[in-house]
Amino acid sequence: MFRNDFDPQPALSGEAILLRPLRPYDLEGLYSAASHPDVWAGHPATDRYKREKFEPYFSLLLESGATLVAVDRQTDEIIGCSRYYVAPDMPDSISIGFTFLNNAYWGGGTNFELKRLMLGHAFHAYPDVWFHIAPTNIRSQKATAKLGATHVYDATLDLSGMPSPWMCFRLRQEDWNCVVESKAGAT
Repeated sequence: MFRNDFDPQPALSGEAILLRPLRPYDLEGLYSAASHPDVWAGHPATDRYKREKFEPYFSLLLESGATLVAVDRQTDEIIGCSRYYVAPDMPDSISIGFTFLNNAYWGGGTNFELKRLMLGHAFHAYPDVWFHIAPTNIRSQKATAKLGATHVYDATLDLSGMPSPWMCFRLRQEDWNCVVESKAGAT
């Protein structure tokens, strides 16, 4: 699974959001963040905004032991989540995925901050990070490319109980460092 020197559920704090381990009592808060149809429009599970579809997904996230909820530091409300996982075809690497944010947080810097926190933590133990994106999820493909990740190959993988086609993106630490430096230079 994960390397011994890697904590898959750290508490990470940024300027606008806090990431912390997902807990059973987070169901209502996370469902509230997930309950708008637009949140799932680009995902393979387009009906996950329905409670009866979301609850099994929540259980999967909780059982993983590697999911972090994103909390808006100003409102103290859960706004989404993401998780670390090890893909079956890359057992010595780390992946980030299962990410969603409430649509009210799209278009700003929230996704970048979430990924910045998670990538910073991952790169302490791993030289690169993988992202697996459904071929139909154009929004996530574009967001992942903005991080500096490149599409390396396509594969059919079982990441959550059913084999599905995935576009596999890799982000090397040196490419990520260039993105972070260019963002810092732009401010």
